[in-house]
Amino acid sequence: MDSKQVIDLFVGRGLISRSLGDDIFTEIENSGKEVGEILNDYQVINQADDVWPVIASELGAELVDLVDFNPPEALLNVIPSGLARLHGALPVHYGSDGLSIVLVDPLNPQTIEDLKFALGKEINVLIAPDYLVEQKINELYGGEAKAMQDILGQLSSGEFGAKSDQDLESEANSAPIIRYVDLVMYQAIKEKASDIHFEPFEKEFKIRYRVDGSLYEMAPPPAHLSLPIISRVKVMANMNISERRIPQDGRIVKHIGDKSVDMRVSSLPTQYGESVVLRVLDRSAVNLDLAALGLPKEIDDYVNKTIRKPNGIFVVTGPTGAGKTTTLYAALRAINTIDSKILTAEDPVEYDIDGIIQVPVNEAIELDFARILRAFLRQDPDRILIGEMRDVETAQIAIQASLTGHLVLSTLHTNDAAGSVTRLIDMGTEPFLVAASLEGVLAQRLVRTICSDCRTPYDPNESVLNQLNLSAHELGDKEFYTGTGCPKCSNSGYRGRQGLFELLDINDPIRDLIIDRAPSVVIKQKAIEMGMTTLREDGLRNIYAGKTTIEEVLKYT
Repeated sequence: MDSKQVIDLFVGRGLISRSLGDDIFTEIENSGKEVGEILNDYQVINQADDVWPVIASELGAELVDLVDFNPPEALLNVIPSGLARLHGALPVHYGSDGLSIVLVDPLNPQTIEDLKFALGKEINVLIAPDYLVEQKINELYGGEAKAMQDILGQLSSGEFGAKSDQDLESEANSAPIIRYVDLVMYQAIKEKASDIHFEPFEKEFKIRYRVDGSLYEMAPPPAHLSLPIISRVKVMANMNISERRIPQDGRIVKHIGDKSVDMRVSSLPTQYGESVVLRVLDRSAVNLDLAALGLPKEIDDYVNKTIRKPNGIFVVTGPTGAGKTTTLYAALRAINTIDSKILTAEDPVEYDIDGIIQVPVNEAIELDFARILRAFLRQDPDRILIGEMRDVETAQIAIQASLTGHLVLSTLHTNDAAGSVTRLIDMGTEPFLVAASLEGVLAQRLVRTICSDCRTPYDPNESVLNQLNLSAHELGDKEFYTGTGCPKCSNSGYRGRQGLFELLDINDPIRDLIIDRAPSVVIKQKAIEMGMTTLREDGLRNIYAGKTTIEEVLKYT
């Protein structure tokens, strides 16, 4: 629903002043939160759902409870499934006084007119929370697959082919396009996708989403719908739909059920139109707790001890999507106490954590990591998180901060733990400063875990074992497992992900090697001699425990 309409409604009823209404609307635009949440934050209402009785009262409509609502088939048939999804309408009662319905957007009078015309019936609007209406429509009219089919059928028969930006905006805001994009997002988020990709090609338009690190394709819409669908996503993200020549960034906050999902949006001009990718930040799907990360006991003990040190640098390293940010957030949560001042510089801020001051990097106004860090040191912090040490200036300030009594947490993009040491030196920092400030480096990867519902033992062939440098003689009676595929894991054989970890403890012998500018191979070898478990060895441990497969470990280590 349009937040502005809801705020105007509260102002009109004298529940809030116009100036407070303007403040609330600004807050909604800046935070991306739903209007009910913000009204709750401002203590105008007691909880987010309390907005609905006010809307019902304003419209002179009855507020209905849909939680246990289970209508007969005959009532559902009054509104065909395609029409119900298209307009976000659910029939509640049909009698001599007409058809009573609840709507996802009850404040849109056009929806009521369209339904009157399409059904030839008198329409009475009742009120229920929009997310419950959406949930019930999906539940009662046959799930997402059927919904996708219905809406694609309507889209194929519709007239799309905007000649101007105004026409394009009108198409992007048309009911079928809105419902289709909402359904794509709903389905991807329900599958716990981390990213949603809208990709135009010469003769087709693909929509793919990434789950547990692997991409899956949705049923593709007709290619001629790429422009209105991508424009719809851009409208939702407050991006300029008439600008298709340069990359843009935006943000969408979507209510899925009773939770709020944050999506970062990025557009990229390509040969056949704009490619748009949504990074899904679903706080409820990420457990920001060190105990839930699955760290081996000795690494868990080390991390818990290191993050409580008064100074030094602790680095988490690995490629994009290895879970570095999640590990660092979990570490911050563990040390986020009333007696500790924590500041973070991030690009962008991925999850809001109460009690921690988080600053987003903004290159457009030259607010980079180095500049934020310099300001941090004047803010009397105890612990600092730097999203990434990208350049020598940031690394040098981080080292300076650690040497002046601050604990610094950060990330790097290197293949293994030892590589982080040489990366810092290659950037241009002095080896003796790196040796003096660095406390430890945790390298990590995320591998898919075998689905517990279809896990089955199997005998790997010799060529695969050779890749792991294992012989049948060494294995003895060890068992290997794989997933055969089932409905629970979408026939992939995998469900969820598990971390692989490699911890480099910067002790005195390692410090001597750093000062001598020893190559990363020498540092790694020394660490192994002193008991370090490599990523590959941790992978083998998870294979033998039946948590993941040989193929996954070979792919990521």
